[in-house]
Amino acid sequence: MGWTDERVELLKKLWAEGLSASQIAGRLGGVTRNAVIGKVHRLGLSGRATSSRSSSPRSRRTHVPRANRAPTLMFGTRGNVALKPQFETELDLAPAPLAELVIPLHERASILTLKEAMCRWPIGDPGEPEFHFCGRKKCGTLPYCDHHARMAYQPAQARRREKRFATG
Repeated sequence: MGWTDERVELLKKLWAEGLSASQIAGRLGGVTRNAVIGKVHRLGLSGRATSSRSSSPRSRRTHVPRANRAPTLMFGTRGNVALKPQFETELDLAPAPLAELVIPLHERASILTLKEAMCRWPIGDPGEPEFHFCGRKKCGTLPYCDHHARMAYQPAQARRREKRFATG
C-alpha cells in the first residue's frame, strides 16, 4: 500500500501523539514498522510528544552488598553444568591436586597419535616442539584422565573457597 496524503497526515498525527512506529503501522495497516520509521525520517519528523508513560523518573535500585543478599537457588550455579551429573558420579570430588603430572615419554600423545580412549589434556605451548597431550587412559566418558578431570571439573564451592583464601 502506498503513502497517500491522507495516510501521511494520519502518520504525522499519530507520531505527534507519541505512538510507537509499531503502533502506527498497526493503525495504518499495510505497512511495516520499518516503513513507518523510514517515512518519519524522510519527512523530518523529529519532535515527539512525550509518551503516555509516567513523567516521573524511575527510582534507581539501591545496591545491596553481596554479603547481605538473600541466597537464591535460581542462579546458584556458575559455568557450564552440562557434564556436572556425569563427572560427579564418575569422580570422587576431592580437592584438585596442584602439581602437574610428569607424563612418561611413551604415554605422551601428539595430535597425530591421539586416540579416542586417551586423555586430551594439553601440556605446554602449542607453538613449541615439546607440546603434547597427556595421553593416559581417560576417565569414563570424560575427555581427560582422572588427574586432569579433577583439575578441569572442580566443584563451585571449592573454587570460591580457594579464591576467598587467595584474596583475603
